[in-house]
Amino acid sequence: MSSYRFCRTDDIGLLVDALNRCWLPYFPDQGAMTPAAFKRSIRDLQVWCSSCMVAFSGSDPIGVLIGAKRPSGTLVHTIAVHPDHRRQGHGRHLLASLGSKLAILGPPRIVAEVPETLAPACELFRAGGYVQEALLTDYVLPFDSRGFAALAQGGQTSQDVGGFVIPVTIDDLAANGLLGEAHPQVCWTRSVETLTARKDEIAGLAIASDERIEAYVLYATRGMEETEIVSLRSFIDDGGARLKQLLSQLRARGTKTFGFPKVHPAEIAKERLETLGFRPAGVHRLYAATLRPFGKLSVAPSNVEGRQGSASP
Repeated sequence: MSSYRFCRTDDIGLLVDALNRCWLPYFPDQGAMTPAAFKRSIRDLQVWCSSCMVAFSGSDPIGVLIGAKRPSGTLVHTIAVHPDHRRQGHGRHLLASLGSKLAILGPPRIVAEVPETLAPACELFRAGGYVQEALLTDYVLPFDSRGFAALAQGGQTSQDVGGFVIPVTIDDLAANGLLGEAHPQVCWTRSVETLTARKDEIAGLAIASDERIEAYVLYATRGMEETEIVSLRSFIDDGGARLKQLLSQLRARGTKTFGFPKVHPAEIAKERLETLGFRPAGVHRLYAATLRPFGKLSVAPSNVEGRQGSASP
């Protein structure tokens, strides 16, 4: 007989076990979840144990939902059902139960960033009344001949673009008013809250004039060969020259590939990224709904111009 319950702060061990039983079979290359990694998601993504649920068959976890909560809304970070228990309504029940709770306690907005390749998960959210709000694109910039050519084309020195390349930190950007409400719409994992939580792991370069920061790149190193771009912004209409300068400086430090995950269309134009040499490598569908009392959904028309995501329920 199946049962379901929301979790508490002392249920981290249960949630880790449920993720390894229900999520890991679909993505064995990701490696097992650990208590330390789960606690890091609490710090970085504001995962709330009280917004997480586990489904049981007897005493065995057979389904799990991980929710992260901020004043702006709740993210369904992960939802997964054990392969032997699919097609029995567990994913639908987990999602509906979270919606019913949030309809009473808030916040009313609930979102999910679902990899396009996970068709069952996409269907779960569509069937639950969620509307696709945007497409989030994963970009990569490999330093092959095409990547080198893109950064070299129209390249300029820091003096040519009218500033100097300097190190920059999250705290520097905040002190200059470049975070907070002025920050563009981004995915959950690269939001201001996450940048602030990860500030000791994130480095940056900026081009600055005597008066202000004109462009910056924030990044985190993934091993010796790959660098994750966590924010890339220019405040000068220069055809991307300042961003090219920053990426070229970063490339000179030895990285072989830049990854820029889950880029929202309002964050930076795809044409600009293509000019810089970035190429699309994957897509996440951003689903959203607004909850009303008694768990009903109020959704707005999709504004799509045309992802940790959710596993197969």
